[in-house]
Amino acid sequence: MDRSSKRKDIPKSLFVLLMVIYSCATLYTILANRSTEMVRFLGNDVQFSSFTGMFSSIANICLIFLVVFFGKVGFITSLVLLLLQVPGLFIGIAINGNLLAIPGFFSNLVTIVAVIIIYNGIKQVVKLRATDMKHLKEQQMYSQRLFEQTATSLVTAIDAKDEYSHGHSIRVAEYSEKIAKTLGWSEEECNKVYYAALLHDVGKIGIDDHIINKNGKLTPEEYDVIKQHPVMGNQILSSIGEYPYLSIGAHYHHERYDGKGYPEGRKGEDIPEIARIISVADAYDAMTSNRSYRSAIAQPIVREEIVKGAGTQFDPRIAKIMMHLIDSDTEYKMKERNTVRELSGRNKLECTEFMSDYSDGINLSPTITRVHMSCSTMEGSEEPGRPVLILFDALDGRVHYDDKNVRDMVYFEYGLIGLDGNVTGDGFRNVKTEILPEGRTDFAASGDEPYVYDIEAVKIRDHVRIKITRKEKTSDVSMIITLALPDSSRYAYISIAGENCIIDEVKIDHDEERVPDDYITRIAEEVSYIDRPEGDIPNVQVNGHKTDASKGIPLGSGFTVTFHAMSLPTARLIWHCPYISIYSSPSGEPYTKGYKEYALVRLDGEYWDSGSFNNKLIVNKNDDFAGWDAWKGALSEGLDCSVTFRRHGNQIVTTTENRGLFIKNTTTINANPDKVYVALTGDQCAITTIKITRDPIGN
Repeated sequence: MDRSSKRKDIPKSLFVLLMVIYSCATLYTILANRSTEMVRFLGNDVQFSSFTGMFSSIANICLIFLVVFFGKVGFITSLVLLLLQVPGLFIGIAINGNLLAIPGFFSNLVTIVAVIIIYNGIKQVVKLRATDMKHLKEQQMYSQRLFEQTATSLVTAIDAKDEYSHGHSIRVAEYSEKIAKTLGWSEEECNKVYYAALLHDVGKIGIDDHIINKNGKLTPEEYDVIKQHPVMGNQILSSIGEYPYLSIGAHYHHERYDGKGYPEGRKGEDIPEIARIISVADAYDAMTSNRSYRSAIAQPIVREEIVKGAGTQFDPRIAKIMMHLIDSDTEYKMKERNTVRELSGRNKLECTEFMSDYSDGINLSPTITRVHMSCSTMEGSEEPGRPVLILFDALDGRVHYDDKNVRDMVYFEYGLIGLDGNVTGDGFRNVKTEILPEGRTDFAASGDEPYVYDIEAVKIRDHVRIKITRKEKTSDVSMIITLALPDSSRYAYISIAGENCIIDEVKIDHDEERVPDDYITRIAEEVSYIDRPEGDIPNVQVNGHKTDASKGIPLGSGFTVTFHAMSLPTARLIWHCPYISIYSSPSGEPYTKGYKEYALVRLDGEYWDSGSFNNKLIVNKNDDFAGWDAWKGALSEGLDCSVTFRRHGNQIVTTTENRGLFIKNTTTINANPDKVYVALTGDQCAITTIKITRDPIGN
């Protein structure tokens, strides 16, 4: 009642106005009641006391209006004011013998009764409305549940037809909703996108199973049949009049931004935005899921395909958002849920021959990864069981021994770490082993099997520290292995494997807080790719995405910066290149307290923005652009770059051209801070010989 008793659309000023009118009417009622004067009214002389009833009625009407418009607050106010009048009227009649007060007394009582009746009536109306609203909400929730269950049933039927697309529709719906949220769409609009994406493949119900599940490439005739599923989906969903948006995703999600899609060959913004969103999400999930003819593609390669498809297959604005979501997905959670991850839902490995079974890679980071496991020798084996950890790097975080996959996934194996203390491999620059407790020199296992191990692994820059603790009857024994990797730009994964052993009771956890930078004692100097002459500011080596940056350069009215850029040996993707950050911060340095980034422009033509500013990017490829492979090749050999900045008020224009790729970005900063800075950063690149040339009028 409290929430409904005061209507939100009634201005507070009306309450004040009614109180003012009430006060004036009450004052004149008192004056008229006591007055013996005559006044002219409509050409006649009338006693002023004759207006007592009129003024009293106006006052009472104001109180009734307070109840009507302001509910409980108005009722309490009116009742208090009316009750305050009762003693005065009673005294005037009973003690002073003022018979003229009798009508006012009864009028007051009638008004009190009226106010109570009106307030009770309003309460009943509000209660009925609340009941009706409750029933309406229950009906809406029931309808929504029915809709969701129906949609889910349809999706289950769709996915059941394709043995390689289980969960595809739900994932596409989730990715589409993420894109819509990033675009700033309302909750209702995001829900529409979700359900339109959820049912985007409903037309596949009408396609023969043998075509959908065919191993290998489809014939032209079979492909023509597949191309009919958007039309069928539109026919199925367009009959649902209550949800007209559902058919949009089904009908247009295979249209291309360049007009070369199907079924209608729509182009650009002629394709509904919902369908443009679903198109990107659908392609992303298709690439990151297993198919009959290939395994899931590694996320970095998928991102590169989306970069290449921006403006042709995909709306470039939506493709850019998808790239941003990929960059934010550092743990690679946006992928097919039933793909192998770590132990694939198992907690047991049976390793008969060497490397016959192994887990997916467990990513090592500056937060400690903890692995608990038990190991015993396989029954019937003449040799003791040998559990090992494979330390490696790969685009997809998995172990590969097939030559093609090794090449495609850029697989690099640092070496093997035996849980008996034996470390082998030529991928380390240095290895240091320490056994605890002090005085113990042998880590070889002894006693009854199974052996229980607790492993702690952490990576900081180019060093990895692995602590292996084995539970023994009398006490625990530990081995700390410190490994210096080839350089800081590589990732590191561990995979659990072995020979002649059964590994079970596996549990994997990750700490939330990162360890200090000095947690690992260095055993080798960090590899540097910036041993070149310095310019106006120090050189900078960026081993990962924005892990380092140059010193901040005050923008002033503008300047030109030249530098030598080279991608690191581990760089293999388009965006492994220098970035330009335009920002402000109290210290003037990037990534410090109060840092606010206005633009992040990559030399490959990408950018991402958010906040109280906007960026307008123009990227043109001229005749000197020989393709992305040539562009990456030039950067790996070393490239001299030049970037020009011009500031006009709150607008900053950044221009650069490298190997036929022309980039112009206009940044508009609504806040218009006095001091804006520029820093060079990037991903897996070395930036050296940085020189700054100011305009003659610059400061």
